[in-house]
Amino acid sequence: MVSMMTTPAQITLAHVEKRFGNGTLALSDMNLDIRPGEFVSFLGPSGCGKSTALRMIAGLLEPTAGQITVNGKPAGKGRDDVSFVFQDATLMPWASVFDNVLLPLKLAGIGKAEAARRVREALDMVGLAKFETSYPRELSGGMKMRVSIARAMVTKPRLLLMDEPFAALDEMTRFKLNNDVLELWRKQGLTVVFVTHSVFESVYLSSRVVVMGSRPGRVVHDLAMPEGPRDAHYRTTAAYAETCRRVTEALEGTMDHVDLNH
Repeated sequence: MVSMMTTPAQITLAHVEKRFGNGTLALSDMNLDIRPGEFVSFLGPSGCGKSTALRMIAGLLEPTAGQITVNGKPAGKGRDDVSFVFQDATLMPWASVFDNVLLPLKLAGIGKAEAARRVREALDMVGLAKFETSYPRELSGGMKMRVSIARAMVTKPRLLLMDEPFAALDEMTRFKLNNDVLELWRKQGLTVVFVTHSVFESVYLSSRVVVMGSRPGRVVHDLAMPEGPRDAHYRTTAAYAETCRRVTEALEGTMDHVDLNH
């Protein structure tokens, strides 16, 4: 078996900088490699550029300097195998669950029969097979987010980018969706890059936690997470508590890295 560390990177950020039009330097000299099959969480204080970095990986924003490659191409040039899940479910309220999930396939010109099969497969994947004729107004917050995940998965991406998708949900729903995403990651062989403010969520989900410093954002710590099963029992173990403590200390340490010259 090839070691993960010798596998070529699926995503590379090399000396990436992002300065917005108002002069704000959001990211400076950010360097990171993410390999196929990893689950990497970006963790850091508010305003540290986590979502900016994720949007640049998606090709939704251009770096001011440096280079980002995804699957060997400049970010945004190979969009067919990359999907993005936003913090809000961003569903079309006038469209059924089926039609919301269908949208990317319709835009890609996929034939009706094949598209319908893939929509139903994606809905089944997230446990919403019985809700294809429902409308967003009839769904809970967690169900809406599942529709959003199904819409992201329907294109069969290799890379799933998630920007704080569960931040607005109650804790029990969040736990359930964390498990759903882990199952998708394992079963579909995905690479996942996940933005979160939660130490507990990052430790539970990730194979690596990238702790970012603020003003401007960059990688301050890159922490490997322990391997092993992720389930309700894991959340009660000493190993989980100790890893959360270690990541919390790393996060608190980012305040020592603030660059006041920017």
